[in-house]
Order: sequence, then structure tokens, then C-alpha cells
Amino acid sequence: MTEPDIKQEVRHFYDRVGWQTEADGMYQNAQYEDLRPVSAEYIHRCHLRVTKHLKSCGKFLLDAGSGPVQYPEYLTYSEGYQRRVCADISPVALQEARKRLGDHGFYVVMDVAHLPFKDDAFDGVVSLHTLHHLPAAEQILAYEDIHRVMAPDSTTVVVNGWTDAPFMRRMDRLVRLMERFNRKKSLAASPASQEKKESPSGTFVQKINITWLINEVANHIPLEVYVWRSTSVRFLRAVIHPWLAGRLWLKLLYALEERYPRWFGENGQYPLVVIKKS
Repeated sequence: MTEPDIKQEVRHFYDRVGWQTEADGMYQNAQYEDLRPVSAEYIHRCHLRVTKHLKSCGKFLLDAGSGPVQYPEYLTYSEGYQRRVCADISPVALQEARKRLGDHGFYVVMDVAHLPFKDDAFDGVVSLHTLHHLPAAEQILAYEDIHRVMAPDSTTVVVNGWTDAPFMRRMDRLVRLMERFNRKKSLAASPASQEKKESPSGTFVQKINITWLINEVANHIPLEVYVWRSTSVRFLRAVIHPWLAGRLWLKLLYALEERYPRWFGENGQYPLVVIKKS
């Protein structure tokens, strides 16, 4: 598949599927997050990690691949900025973002690997779960273009997922064991619940690893890697439950992530990449 074909597929998926609301009022894309109450505090605190690194105020904040700015925590990133520039390949995403931001935002349909902005234009940049929808070569271009549009003394925060997170690999046996147990428990409670529901498949994703990031990006763009969240959604849904003191385990995990943010950033599922422009 060529790069234009990939981008067309991603745009089509989010316009027609990902950013469409379902019967429960949530976006279809929310199926890729764990929204259960038992995980809510942990997810909330992980979302707010962006604000620890992002410059708190300025004129323009670029949201590269903004989507609909779907979670309440995402709104806080631009509270100290005059305007949030939402850039996304999906017009539907930007229509939804406008509902949340109104006149506080500018909305631009564009490719995040080829930003149409002048050098040094933004006092802050965020890009959340977006760059992995680009082929690897285009991801390099996106990092370079983001660095180009950053103003001096500004900060960028990029959140993506690793292809094969070592921490989650170590947890795989536990996850598979709990998935089997959960299926048996669910079947015993309600056999009808085992009927398989059809759901639309996802779109193009090319995740990378820490070695790729260092070799292809960090050799010419200074960056640091911290943890955004060390767990996958699969792990949360399989292992974390109220009847297993799930909230307590997540509090402990969050504390460990805070104590060792670089280790969990490199080895956990979702790194938080910080770029500063001097």
C-alpha cells in the first residue's frame, strides 16, 4: 500500500467509523480504551501526565492529530494558551473538536507529516496516538516538522505505543491466564453473553520501538522518554477488576511509574516523548 493510500484509509476510517458516536454516546474509537470505573482514576492521572512536561501557557498550542479532543483531560492542555490549533486528517474529527473548543480553537485539515505552518510558530505542541498511523519514514518527517514549528524554549509532548513493550511481554502469561478465567466466569454467569459481536476493524498502524526512536530521531532531535502509561488496554481488561482490589493495584503501579518514569517509558506500553527546543 502506498503512502497516499495509507493516509486515505486512515482518513476514511476515522470519518466513517472512529469518530462516529454509538448508542452509549461514546465514540467508536473509545473501544480502544478501558473506560471502566475500576480503571478511571489511573487513566485520568495518566492523561494528566502531559501537563507536567508541556509549557503551561503561550499564544498557540498545536494539537497534531487532535481527533475530537475526546477526553476531558485533553481540554486542560490548552487552558493557558490563547488558541489551540487542531490539525487532523479527518474533517469529522475537527467538527467534533469545534463542539468542545469553540472559538478557543482553530481547525485545519492537514497531514501531520507535512505541517503548513511557518518556523517557530508554536509555544507548545501535543500529538496523542497519531504518529503511529504513519509509515516509519513519514514518522521521521513528522518529528522533524514538529521540531521545525516549535518556538524557542517550547516543549512538545508525543504519546504513542511501542510495537512490543517488554513490560507487557513479561505480563503476557498472566494476561492469557486471566482472559481464560474471565471467559469461564462470564459464560457461567450468562451463556448468551458469549455471542460474538461484529465490530469494524481498525486502520493502518505502524508502531516502533525505543531503538528505532533513538537511531532515527534522537540522533538529530534531542528528546527524552518518560512513561505515559505502562499498561495495555488488554492487560487492564484482563487483570484489573474490583473483586481483585484493582484500584489498589493501579495506585501502586502509578506510584512505581512516578518513581521510575524512564524505565517504564522505555519498557511499558505507552511512552511519553518530550522534545525541547532551546
